Amino acid sequence: MQAKSMTLFGIALSGAAALLAGSQTWISFTLAGTEKVETVTGHEANAALSPISIAMFAAALALTIAGPVFRRVLGLLVALLGAGLVALTSGVIAAPVAAVSSRITELTGIAGEAAGASVAWSSVSAWAWVSVAAGVAAILLGAIVLLFSGRWRSAGRKYDSDRRAPGGDGAEPDRISEWDSLSRGEDPSEDIR
Repeated sequence: MQAKSMTLFGIALSGAAALLAGSQTWISFTLAGTEKVETVTGHEANAALSPISIAMFAAALALTIAGPVFRRVLGLLVALLGAGLVALTSGVIAAPVAAVSSRITELTGIAGEAAGASVAWSSVSAWAWVSVAAGVAAILLGAIVLLFSGRWRSAGRKYDSDRRAPGGDGAEPDRISEWDSLSRGEDPSEDIR
């Protein structure tokens, strides 16, 4: 597999992994005086995780047809999205009770500092760490795109804005150029005569 394909696949996989991780249970907790375990998914803990994950996946798709300059812009964007994912997830891991405060208020009607005090036990699942790993991978892959995408081949003549007539630069015309000439109403066989 080429470096470009592997990098784009890695970015898409990072976005998909972050989206999957966010849909899983991140925090489990019990309230004082109850034995029922409540759960909160990553998307419930921080609603910004879904748009960031989807944007990472969309950037991978856009990179398939982007030109050299736009590739670098998208590489920077992917790295920033990865950093955002790591920051948001780290916030949830560092303060899980604060991340579920709205759920505690919903269950108990208690808000603020007292809501956190009503939690008897809490635990963060491995899915939060999967989200961190996806963010770190996106940072690294975005940096690779930023630094090395200038060496990648372009998407092809189909997406170029500078379209030349077949054979205009002295090169041998190819079949696609001949069909494009026919589409423009030109006869490519006139050059042969």
